[in-house]
Amino acid sequence: MPFGPASRLGVSLFDETPPLEWLAGTSNEEAETLIKAVYRQVLGNAYVMESERLAVPESQFKRGELSVREFVRAVAKSDLYLSRFADCPRYRFIELNFRHLLGRAPNSYEEMKAHSAILDAGDFGAEIDSYIDSDEYQSVFGENIVPYIRGYKTEAISHMIGFTHTFQLVRGASTSSLKADLAGKTPKLNSLVINATPTPVVPPGTTFRNPPVGARVRLGTGASESGKVFRIEVTGYRSKAVNRISQFRRSNQVYLVPFDKLSEEYQRIHKQGGVIASITPV
Repeated sequence: MPFGPASRLGVSLFDETPPLEWLAGTSNEEAETLIKAVYRQVLGNAYVMESERLAVPESQFKRGELSVREFVRAVAKSDLYLSRFADCPRYRFIELNFRHLLGRAPNSYEEMKAHSAILDAGDFGAEIDSYIDSDEYQSVFGENIVPYIRGYKTEAISHMIGFTHTFQLVRGASTSSLKADLAGKTPKLNSLVINATPTPVVPPGTTFRNPPVGARVRLGTGASESGKVFRIEVTGYRSKAVNRISQFRRSNQVYLVPFDKLSEEYQRIHKQGGVIASITPV
């Protein structure tokens, strides 16, 4: 059953698809389905060529020598994973590991710091193991369930901020981890997690980047006009600093701007070649 209005935000497929689990007597065809599901989840929905597949771990899994969890570990610690994500900045790499291996966004800055400390030791394998060997992974997925996106569900988050952050990492079922928006390999949640700042939840058809945290101004009861914040959707970017985006996208970027900065922001956007699609008060 669709997850209410959030089904329009790209989670209906996740919500309507039951978790995939290895069971005794699983056929080769069913094992192949599980293998593809592991690649899809662990590699962030990226396309995997036949030549890139891990022949040995796949064979071991089909013979029952590896559980689903150990096959997930093999994929996550492989050169295939490393080549795609290890060259991302540290906090982008960590937030993607949360998405791929636990199916959610980081819940707190403390979580991110703990994983950063592991990477400080230069141990990529230990970073991957820290997710797969965690109590959370074991209690949710166990040995035989393929990890899945679950950050939009209350059992996976500790507060609503984590709910909004999930939609920063998962931009619909048809997008991949690095091709969902203009951010690419740039960290998306670092400053947001540090400041416990929620983000707008927008439809997956909108290509956007996070607004700077410093631009946020709260609108209190009875606040004056100068205290208001406005949401600016920008499209039509053609400057060298921003990649060319399909003209069929609804917008390229979204900014939250205080009233007293609107004029300055107008000028900056137009100098960069952007076209303001809409301005709405928050």
